Amino acid sequence: MSEIELRNVGKNYGSVPVLDDISLDMGSGEFVVLVGPSGCGKSTLLRMIAGLEDISSGEITIGGKIVNDMPAKERDLAMVFQNYALYPHMKVADNMSFALKLAGVSKAEIHKRVAEAAEILGLEKLLDRLPRELSGGQRQRVAMGRAIVRDPRAFLFDEPLSNLDAKLRVKMRGEIKKLHQRLGKTTIYVTHDQTEAMTMADKIVVLNGGKIEQMGPPLELYKNPRNLFVAGFIGSPEINLMHGEVDGQSLRLADGAKLLLPTEIDLAQGRRIVYGIRPQHIGLADNGVAAEVVLVEPTGDAQEVLLRIVSSDISMVLSEAAPLQPGQKVTLGFDPAKVLLFDKDSGERIR
Repeated sequence: MSEIELRNVGKNYGSVPVLDDISLDMGSGEFVVLVGPSGCGKSTLLRMIAGLEDISSGEITIGGKIVNDMPAKERDLAMVFQNYALYPHMKVADNMSFALKLAGVSKAEIHKRVAEAAEILGLEKLLDRLPRELSGGQRQRVAMGRAIVRDPRAFLFDEPLSNLDAKLRVKMRGEIKKLHQRLGKTTIYVTHDQTEAMTMADKIVVLNGGKIEQMGPPLELYKNPRNLFVAGFIGSPEINLMHGEVDGQSLRLADGAKLLLPTEIDLAQGRRIVYGIRPQHIGLADNGVAAEVVLVEPTGDAQEVLLRIVSSDISMVLSEAAPLQPGQKVTLGFDPAKVLLFDKDSGERIR
């Protein structure tokens, strides 16, 4: 059953369209991540669901009830922002309980909910501290605790980890995912970081220019992107994309280099296409494509290697500890089953 539904939702600022014809179902207990580049409309969409932005067209339903004209406070949603939005003069316990006090909840119930949320988030020893006495990660947990105590129908997160350092972001990703698993509430999470999207989501919605490019489980988007935009946005390091023309059973690049094409796809001679292969699907081989090592970046258990084929640069992730050096000549093997082909003009996937 869908907990939140969007039907042909649009948003204009004056005559400028920001979101166009967005239709999306979010199931009960589902973790949905809205991802896309800056300016694609993902935060605006989240704010429209929350009731903080009016919609220009379409319909939003929460729990089977149309909420287009319902104020934010009546939608039974809890939102966690990027900037924490804590009251600096209030202690942690008061920050977490403030909305409950405004709603007239009894002191006993408030104490119970705050204690439960503090236990979930590991805040028991911090309840008497002020926000300025907390680290960034602790402040974010307080903001999450403030949302939890309300026991909402769904949680909305608007890039909540952007202000944290890389190590803390990884830790907090796990905290939010564990929180979701424990509470089982529908969660909508906005980010521009595709790694966050891949590791946290049940369903990813890729937005671009105010439209949905593709949605589905993370691995489905990774393995079967619908177009060049999705292929380039999902996956780290970024997919290698090489432009050329079909020449027999090969793709001839502009510099004359040739790459073998999958035999199961029938392509017209001379057709302009884009050849996509992820860095993880390239390896060293005895026979294959000649290349030169340009740069080697050790990452611990693997190496990210930049290589040059004639004048085209591609990247490879190599798990084995092969002692590669810049300037070294190597031969590359591409897994033909993992090659993705796209039409040069439309950007759509060729299947």
